[in-house]
Amino acid sequence: MATESVIRDTDFAAETANLFKNQALLQAGASVMSQSLQAPGLLTQLLRG
Repeated sequence: MATESVIRDTDFAAETANLFKNQALLQAGASVMSQSLQAPGLLTQLLRG
């Protein structure tokens, strides 16, 4: 059915977008952790604002 195909395509597109978003968040978090390990106290400074 054409309708079922459209639903599958939409679900695939949504899941692909979620995957890319989550990968970006993971990379950003890893970058922050890496920087905080390289410069002691940096994370504390960021959290204090």
